[in-house]
Amino acid sequence: MLKSLIDKLQTAVIVVWTIVATTAIGITVILCSFFSHTGNFPHLLARLWANSILWVSRVKITVVGAERLDQKRSYIYMANHQSNADIPLLLGRLPVQFRWLAKAELFRIPIFGRAMRGVGYISIDRSNRKSAFESLTRAARTIRDGTSVLIFPEGTRSPDGNLLPFKKGGFVLAVDSGVPIVPIVIRGTRDIVPKGHFMIRPTPVRMEILDPLETADYTRKTKDALLQRVRTILTEHLENGPQES
Repeated sequence: MLKSLIDKLQTAVIVVWTIVATTAIGITVILCSFFSHTGNFPHLLARLWANSILWVSRVKITVVGAERLDQKRSYIYMANHQSNADIPLLLGRLPVQFRWLAKAELFRIPIFGRAMRGVGYISIDRSNRKSAFESLTRAARTIRDGTSVLIFPEGTRSPDGNLLPFKKGGFVLAVDSGVPIVPIVIRGTRDIVPKGHFMIRPTPVRMEILDPLETADYTRKTKDALLQRVRTILTEHLENGPQES
Protein backbone atom coordinates (compact mmCIF):
# COMPACT_ATOMS: atom_id res chain seq x y z
CA MET A 1 0.00 0.00 0.00
CA LEU A 2 2.74 2.45 1.04
CA LYS A 3 4.93 1.46 -1.92
CA SER A 4 2.02 1.99 -4.30
CA LEU A 5 1.41 5.45 -2.86
CA ILE A 6 5.10 6.34 -3.17
CA ASP A 7 5.14 5.14 -6.81
CA LYS A 8 2.09 7.30 -7.59
CA LEU A 9 3.55 10.39 -5.94
CA GLN A 10 6.88 9.87 -7.68
CA THR A 11 5.16 9.41 -11.03
CA ALA A 12 3.16 12.61 -10.47
CA VAL A 13 6.35 14.57 -9.71
CA ILE A 14 8.09 13.23 -12.82
CA VAL A 15 5.09 13.96 -15.05
CA VAL A 16 4.72 17.51 -13.74
CA TRP A 17 8.45 18.17 -14.13
CA THR A 18 8.43 16.71 -17.66
CA ILE A 19 5.58 19.03 -18.64
CA VAL A 20 7.33 22.07 -17.13
CA ALA A 21 10.73 21.19 -18.62
CA THR A 22 9.26 20.39 -22.03
CA THR A 23 7.39 23.69 -22.13
CA ALA A 24 10.25 25.88 -20.89
CA ILE A 25 13.12 24.26 -22.76
CA GLY A 26 10.97 23.46 -25.79
CA ILE A 27 10.06 27.13 -26.27
CA THR A 28 13.72 28.10 -25.78
CA VAL A 29 14.80 25.55 -28.39
CA ILE A 30 12.21 26.89 -30.83
CA LEU A 31 13.47 30.45 -30.35
CA CYS A 32 17.13 29.41 -30.64
CA SER A 33 16.43 27.39 -33.78
CA PHE A 34 15.72 30.61 -35.68
CA PHE A 35 19.32 31.73 -35.05
CA SER A 36 21.19 28.41 -35.18
CA HIS A 37 22.28 27.27 -38.63
CA THR A 38 23.69 23.93 -37.42
CA GLY A 39 21.17 22.99 -34.72
CA ASN A 40 24.05 22.14 -32.38
CA PHE A 41 23.13 24.57 -29.61
CA PRO A 42 19.43 23.61 -29.65
CA HIS A 43 20.56 19.98 -29.38
CA LEU A 44 22.54 20.86 -26.25
CA LEU A 45 19.38 22.39 -24.81
CA ALA A 46 17.53 19.18 -25.68
CA ARG A 47 20.27 17.27 -23.85
CA LEU A 48 19.67 19.51 -20.81
CA TRP A 49 15.95 18.69 -21.00
CA ALA A 50 16.68 14.97 -21.15
CA ASN A 51 19.17 14.98 -18.29
CA SER A 52 16.80 16.97 -16.09
CA ILE A 53 14.14 14.28 -16.57
CA LEU A 54 16.64 11.51 -15.83
CA TRP A 55 17.72 13.36 -12.68
CA VAL A 56 14.22 13.92 -11.32
CA SER A 57 13.41 10.28 -12.13
CA ARG A 58 16.37 9.16 -9.96
CA VAL A 59 17.55 6.74 -12.63
CA LYS A 60 21.03 5.25 -12.17
CA ILE A 61 22.72 5.13 -15.58
CA THR A 62 25.78 3.26 -16.82
CA VAL A 63 27.22 4.05 -20.26
CA VAL A 64 29.99 1.97 -21.80
CA GLY A 65 31.70 2.09 -25.19
CA ALA A 66 31.74 5.85 -25.86
CA GLU A 67 35.47 5.63 -26.61
CA ARG A 68 34.60 3.65 -29.75
CA LEU A 69 33.23 6.78 -31.41
CA ASP A 70 35.28 9.10 -33.61
CA GLN A 71 33.95 12.59 -32.90
CA LYS A 72 35.02 13.69 -36.39
CA ARG A 73 32.88 11.10 -38.21
CA SER A 74 29.17 10.93 -38.81
CA TYR A 75 27.28 7.75 -37.96
CA ILE A 76 23.86 6.19 -38.06
CA TYR A 77 23.08 5.11 -34.50
CA MET A 78 20.65 2.19 -34.20
CA ALA A 79 19.26 1.27 -30.78
CA ASN A 80 16.74 -1.24 -29.52
CA HIS A 81 13.54 0.40 -28.26
CA GLN A 82 11.93 -0.70 -24.99
CA SER A 83 10.12 2.33 -23.56
CA ASN A 84 9.58 6.08 -23.70
CA ALA A 85 12.53 6.40 -21.31
CA ASP A 86 14.85 5.52 -24.22
CA ILE A 87 14.45 9.02 -25.65
CA PRO A 88 15.80 11.03 -22.67
CA LEU A 89 18.44 8.33 -22.09
CA LEU A 90 19.86 8.66 -25.60
CA LEU A 91 19.48 12.43 -25.76
CA GLY A 92 21.06 12.93 -22.37
CA ARG A 93 23.84 10.37 -22.31
CA LEU A 94 24.95 9.72 -25.90
CA PRO A 95 27.95 12.11 -25.87
CA VAL A 96 27.74 13.30 -29.48
CA GLN A 97 25.73 15.60 -31.68
CA PHE A 98 23.03 13.75 -33.60
CA ARG A 99 19.60 14.26 -35.09
CA TRP A 100 16.59 11.98 -34.76
CA LEU A 101 15.09 10.12 -37.67
CA ALA A 102 11.63 9.60 -36.22
CA LYS A 103 8.07 8.77 -37.18
CA ALA A 104 5.92 11.70 -38.21
CA GLU A 105 3.54 11.27 -35.25
CA LEU A 106 6.18 12.59 -32.82
CA PHE A 107 6.37 15.86 -34.73
CA ARG A 108 2.66 16.48 -34.12
CA ILE A 109 3.14 16.75 -30.34
CA PRO A 110 2.69 20.42 -29.33
CA ILE A 111 5.94 22.27 -28.49
CA PHE A 112 7.94 19.01 -28.50
CA GLY A 113 7.32 18.43 -32.21
CA ARG A 114 8.07 22.03 -33.17
CA ALA A 115 11.27 21.91 -31.14
CA MET A 116 12.30 18.69 -32.92
CA ARG A 117 11.88 20.38 -36.28
CA GLY A 118 13.78 23.42 -35.03
CA VAL A 119 16.78 21.31 -34.05
CA GLY A 120 16.80 19.66 -37.48
CA TYR A 121 15.34 16.24 -36.70
CA ILE A 122 13.95 14.39 -39.70
CA SER A 123 10.35 13.24 -39.97
CA ILE A 124 9.48 10.00 -41.75
CA ASP A 125 5.86 9.52 -42.81
CA ARG A 126 5.57 5.76 -43.31
CA SER A 127 1.97 6.02 -44.50
CA ASN A 128 3.14 7.80 -47.63
CA ARG A 129 5.75 6.04 -49.77
CA LYS A 130 6.67 9.18 -51.69
CA SER A 131 7.14 11.26 -48.53
CA ALA A 132 9.18 8.49 -46.93
CA PHE A 133 11.48 8.28 -49.97
CA GLU A 134 11.94 12.07 -50.05
CA SER A 135 12.72 12.11 -46.32
CA LEU A 136 15.33 9.37 -46.69
CA THR A 137 16.92 11.22 -49.60
CA ARG A 138 17.19 14.40 -47.51
CA ALA A 139 18.53 12.44 -44.56
CA ALA A 140 21.21 10.71 -46.67
CA ARG A 141 22.36 14.08 -47.99
CA THR A 142 22.47 15.50 -44.46
CA ILE A 143 24.53 12.57 -43.20
CA ARG A 144 27.01 12.80 -46.08
CA ASP A 145 27.45 16.46 -45.11
CA GLY A 146 28.60 15.36 -41.64
CA THR A 147 25.50 15.03 -39.46
CA SER A 148 24.79 11.84 -37.50
CA VAL A 149 21.26 10.51 -37.04
CA LEU A 150 19.68 8.12 -34.56
CA ILE A 151 17.11 5.49 -35.52
CA PHE A 152 15.04 2.90 -33.71
CA PRO A 153 15.11 0.20 -36.42
CA GLU A 154 12.12 -1.56 -34.82
CA GLY A 155 10.07 1.56 -35.47
CA THR A 156 8.18 1.29 -32.19
CA ARG A 157 8.60 0.08 -28.60
CA SER A 158 8.88 -3.63 -27.89
CA PRO A 159 6.17 -4.80 -25.45
CA ASP A 160 8.32 -7.57 -23.94
CA GLY A 161 11.92 -6.50 -24.50
CA ASN A 162 12.48 -8.83 -27.47
CA LEU A 163 13.46 -7.25 -30.76
CA LEU A 164 10.58 -6.55 -33.13
CA PRO A 165 11.02 -6.90 -36.91
CA PHE A 166 13.27 -4.16 -38.31
CA LYS A 167 12.07 -1.52 -40.75
CA LYS A 168 14.17 -1.29 -43.91
CA GLY A 169 14.25 2.50 -44.25
CA GLY A 170 17.23 3.03 -41.97
CA PHE A 171 19.29 0.51 -43.92
CA VAL A 172 18.42 2.16 -47.23
CA LEU A 173 19.67 5.36 -45.61
CA ALA A 174 22.86 3.62 -44.47
CA VAL A 175 23.81 2.26 -47.89
CA ASP A 176 22.86 5.51 -49.63
CA SER A 177 24.97 7.63 -47.28
CA GLY A 178 27.82 5.11 -46.89
CA VAL A 179 28.51 5.97 -43.23
CA PRO A 180 29.00 3.38 -40.47
CA ILE A 181 26.16 2.06 -38.33
CA VAL A 182 26.72 2.11 -34.57
CA PRO A 183 24.53 -0.48 -32.78
CA ILE A 184 23.43 0.58 -29.28
CA VAL A 185 22.08 -1.82 -26.66
CA ILE A 186 19.70 -0.36 -24.08
CA ARG A 187 18.90 -2.36 -20.95
CA GLY A 188 16.49 -1.62 -18.13
CA THR A 189 14.32 1.18 -19.50
CA ARG A 190 11.41 -1.20 -19.97
CA ASP A 191 11.28 -1.57 -16.18
CA ILE A 192 11.00 2.20 -15.73
CA VAL A 193 7.87 2.59 -17.84
CA PRO A 194 6.73 -0.49 -19.80
CA LYS A 195 4.73 0.01 -22.98
CA GLY A 196 1.05 0.41 -22.13
CA HIS A 197 1.76 1.35 -18.49
CA PHE A 198 1.71 4.74 -16.79
CA MET A 199 3.52 4.17 -13.49
CA ILE A 200 7.17 5.27 -13.49
CA ARG A 201 9.70 3.44 -11.31
CA PRO A 202 13.41 4.36 -10.95
CA THR A 203 15.46 1.32 -11.95
CA PRO A 204 19.10 1.04 -13.11
CA VAL A 205 19.62 1.32 -16.86
CA ARG A 206 22.61 0.59 -19.04
CA MET A 207 23.58 1.80 -22.50
CA GLU A 208 26.24 -0.09 -24.46
CA ILE A 209 27.75 1.59 -27.53
CA LEU A 210 29.09 -1.16 -29.78
CA ASP A 211 31.74 -1.12 -32.49
CA PRO A 212 30.86 0.85 -35.63
CA LEU A 213 29.88 -1.34 -38.58
CA GLU A 214 31.12 -0.16 -41.98
CA THR A 215 28.46 -0.03 -44.70
CA ALA A 216 30.48 1.04 -47.75
CA ASP A 217 30.46 -2.47 -49.24
CA TYR A 218 26.66 -2.78 -49.09
CA THR A 219 24.15 -1.62 -51.69
CA ARG A 220 20.38 -1.36 -51.84
CA LYS A 221 20.37 -4.88 -53.28
CA THR A 222 22.27 -6.23 -50.27
CA LYS A 223 20.68 -4.03 -47.58
CA ASP A 224 18.77 -7.03 -46.19
CA ALA A 225 22.09 -8.67 -45.34
CA LEU A 226 23.14 -5.50 -43.53
CA LEU A 227 19.82 -5.45 -41.68
CA GLN A 228 20.29 -9.04 -40.58
CA ARG A 229 23.85 -8.40 -39.46
CA VAL A 230 22.81 -5.48 -37.23
CA ARG A 231 19.89 -7.47 -35.87
CA THR A 232 22.17 -10.40 -35.06
CA ILE A 233 24.62 -8.14 -33.23
CA LEU A 234 21.89 -6.56 -31.09
CA THR A 235 20.21 -9.91 -30.41
CA GLU A 236 23.44 -11.58 -29.30
CA HIS A 237 24.33 -8.74 -26.94
CA LEU A 238 20.84 -8.63 -25.45
CA GLU A 239 20.85 -12.39 -24.90
CA ASN A 240 24.40 -12.61 -23.57
CA GLY A 241 23.96 -9.98 -20.88
CA PRO A 242 25.90 -6.80 -20.11
CA GLN A 243 29.24 -6.37 -21.83
CA GLU A 244 32.11 -4.33 -20.44
CA SER A 245 33.81 -1.75 -22.61
